[in-house]
Amino acid sequence: MPSDAAPGRVVTGARSPFATIRRSALDALALLVPVACAGCGEPDRSVCPACVAALRPAPRLVHRDAVSAWAALDYAEVAARVIGAYKDGARTDAAAPLATALAASICAALDGLPAGSIEVCTVPSTRAAMRRRGYAPVEALLARRGIRSSRVLRPARARDDQAGLGADARRLNADGALAAPADLRGRRFLLVDDILTTGSTLAETARAVTAAGGSVAAAAVLAQTPLRRAGRLAASQETPRDIPSAADYGGRTGVVDPPFRSG
Repeated sequence: MPSDAAPGRVVTGARSPFATIRRSALDALALLVPVACAGCGEPDRSVCPACVAALRPAPRLVHRDAVSAWAALDYAEVAARVIGAYKDGARTDAAAPLATALAASICAALDGLPAGSIEVCTVPSTRAAMRRRGYAPVEALLARRGIRSSRVLRPARARDDQAGLGADARRLNADGALAAPADLRGRRFLLVDDILTTGSTLAETARAVTAAGGSVAAAAVLAQTPLRRAGRLAASQETPRDIPSAADYGGRTGVVDPPFRSG
């Protein structure tokens, strides 16, 4: 089972008494409040063991036109279904394995960086998204890992949902959408988002941070979207699109403190 003490590491061995008690408690709860797995629909678990295994993080550095970021998952199949259910299906009960995956991306992004305080900056949710969900998805995942928030950015203008837009439309939609109300000189940031597609949202986040005097040390995301027809894009006028979703991109703003980095 995934270990909270070591994000991304799988610990095997004999089942502990606590794990047995927890499993029994989940079985009893399922009789009172029936649930289905957010990844496959199997009954009695928020995320079944098979889907938890499919969500096991494998962080790798992903490059887009303007940015590079560490991603723990591919936004496809089980991961896409669980993330979609968590973000837009009110399935906050499916958050635990996603928080583990995001923490693994953050740890990978921080590994090898110079020592010192590094803050995490995420994308502010629109008011409409906050009203619809009642929570900021990225912020909620960070909170599960003990990461405190720092609200350094705010929306500077209205923007559309990024989902389903092509690369050019995403850039236009994101351009100038964020601003920092305070001076950020002398502060370093790790950019964190949920899904990386073309990179336009992270690029705008980086622009807003640096425009206020801050610096960007690295970026981490929960999942990256495999681009359609990726091999043909260089020789065609096609634009990359992500898997269609009703979700908009971003959480709120956040900060990393211990356990990921002291400072």
